[in-house]
Amino acid sequence: MKKLLFFLILLMINSNLFAQTENYTTAIGQFQENYNAGKYDDIFNTFSPEMKKAFPLVNIKQFLADLKTRAGAIKSKQFITYQQGSFAVYKTQFEKGVLAINIAVDSQNKINRISIKPYEETKEHQTKAINALTTYPKEIAEIIYSKSQDIPDNAQFSVAIIQNNKTNYYGMIKENGMIKPIENQNKIFEIGSITKVFTSSVLASLVENHTIKLTDHINSYYSFPFKNNIKINFESLANQTSGLPRLPTNLDLSDEVNPYKNYQQKELEEYLKDLLTIETKGYSYSNLGTGLLGYTLGLSQKTTFQKLLQKTVFDKYKMTNSFTISENLGTRLVKGLKKNGETTSNWDFDVLFGAGGILSTTEDLAKFAIAQFDPANKELALTRKPDFTIDEAMKIGLGWHILKSKGGKEFVWHNGGTGGYSSSMAVNTNDKTAVIILTNVSEINASVDKLCFELLDYTEKK
Repeated sequence: MKKLLFFLILLMINSNLFAQTENYTTAIGQFQENYNAGKYDDIFNTFSPEMKKAFPLVNIKQFLADLKTRAGAIKSKQFITYQQGSFAVYKTQFEKGVLAINIAVDSQNKINRISIKPYEETKEHQTKAINALTTYPKEIAEIIYSKSQDIPDNAQFSVAIIQNNKTNYYGMIKENGMIKPIENQNKIFEIGSITKVFTSSVLASLVENHTIKLTDHINSYYSFPFKNNIKINFESLANQTSGLPRLPTNLDLSDEVNPYKNYQQKELEEYLKDLLTIETKGYSYSNLGTGLLGYTLGLSQKTTFQKLLQKTVFDKYKMTNSFTISENLGTRLVKGLKKNGETTSNWDFDVLFGAGGILSTTEDLAKFAIAQFDPANKELALTRKPDFTIDEAMKIGLGWHILKSKGGKEFVWHNGGTGGYSSSMAVNTNDKTAVIILTNVSEINASVDKLCFELLDYTEKK
């Protein structure tokens, strides 16, 4: 079967996604009926308000029409399971192949999450993984084990915990059904969207040096007018309030293995000149926005963003094992895995690098976290300053999301995910504590984030 288009929608919605089973049956049934009949407007009308804002009708229609061309009509579907307590998984037989449709509905029975991607058979675990983390403190070992026992063989967690002016590393690897300790704090992983914090840190350094202002429009760094003369400033790109869509409409998602590689200057300029749209007001998480921020920062200094990042962040904080490309890293690079244990290729970024292109180690990220504790570091303090209130539970600064722990203590956080990796990082500057987690398994962010928050709560008790 020819390669099918990979399409994944992930929305951060703090609501109970589960309704009764019949609501899911109705939702997937309506989707099949409308999809086969080409009634894409009717599918859009079944979306929640959040989905409609994040993915406008023109994008949905384009995707569904392309999916119909590549995969054909839906012939049958089979409910498989509920995953991560948030959505139902259907094994779906299209005319040209089998895909998984993952779907979630809100309390109003509106679709607020859907993904369509190649179906992978779930491997049954014959025996429970053995916890062999006996050299680690018992409580930490149990916390790590509880969130890692279901990962595939050869998967690794690299964990750093900073507290009491000391950094401790806890690495683990799963081999032959056993969770074992491993020293991997200097091993390299893709950090995904944690990159966005670094992109904002470069911005903050230029602001503190009075090179640019947060309120400056990025338009002046381009030789052409943006579509409809839309103006965009640096601050809105860093705090996710620009209103740009999550991804540019001219990004070819058919290469699920390396989706950002071929999105280059030509495509970005085409988007800004001819396709640019502002979809919503307020907070709207956008890879396009942060990628555009990084690229424009490079233009502003007549260099590439990658070189600017190296100079203003990596060199400054002595992050000697942080990189902008995965080539020539040899055995230092931990190979990425899919959830089923298959090895996958690394992602390559061009103009959208600022959204998720960094590769690093927990050792290097710990240096960056410790730098956050310095009250004299004005540029990092600027990134952590609350800039926009998302809801009662979350604010955002320049890159960082600002949350409160179970104990009521404020901390900054970001996570990341690419085709073969998941990551999470939380920093409490008042207590001078931090937790960093890098893994080489994709699509396990829920577990990794829970582990990160649970370990941060652990530091509050010690």
